[in-house]
Amino acid sequence: MLDIFVDADACPVKDEIYQVAGRYGLHVVLVANSRMKVPSGASVEMIVVEAGPDVADDWIAENIRDGDIAVTADIPLAARCLEVGASVLGSNGKPFDEDMIGGALAMRELKSELREVGTIAGGPPPLSAKDRSRFVSRLDELVQRGLR
Repeated sequence: MLDIFVDADACPVKDEIYQVAGRYGLHVVLVANSRMKVPSGASVEMIVVEAGPDVADDWIAENIRDGDIAVTADIPLAARCLEVGASVLGSNGKPFDEDMIGGALAMRELKSELREVGTIAGGPPPLSAKDRSRFVSRLDELVQRGLR
C-alpha cells in the first residue's frame, strides 16, 4: 500500500489531499515544524520535526519509499524523492519527473541568484480554482497508477 507524504508547512492543498486519500483509504503523513489540525477519523499522521532549514525535507526523504507519493513545492526535496522511486506532485498540480527535475533545479538556482541581486522579487502566485482542480485530478491519477 502506498502512503502520501506531505511537506505540510506551506502546503495549500491539504484538504484536497485528504479528499483523495479518503476515497482510496490511504494513509497520509503530514510533516511540519509545528502541529496543525488534522481531520478526525481520517488516516492522517502528524509528524512534528524540529524547526530549521530542511528538517522536514530530510525526514520525508529518509522515510519515503519506492511507490509512495510526495506532495511538495520544494524542488530539491522532489529530486530526493524521485531518487528512491516515489512519485512527486507539486502543490500546483504539476508533477515532477526524472526528465524535468534537472532543469527545475537549475531554474530554481537561477531565480535564487536573481532574487539575491534584486532583479526579481516575490514567490509563486496564489493557487487558482483551476490549479486546485488540476491537483486533485493529477493526485487521483498518481494514486490509481500506484495501486495497480
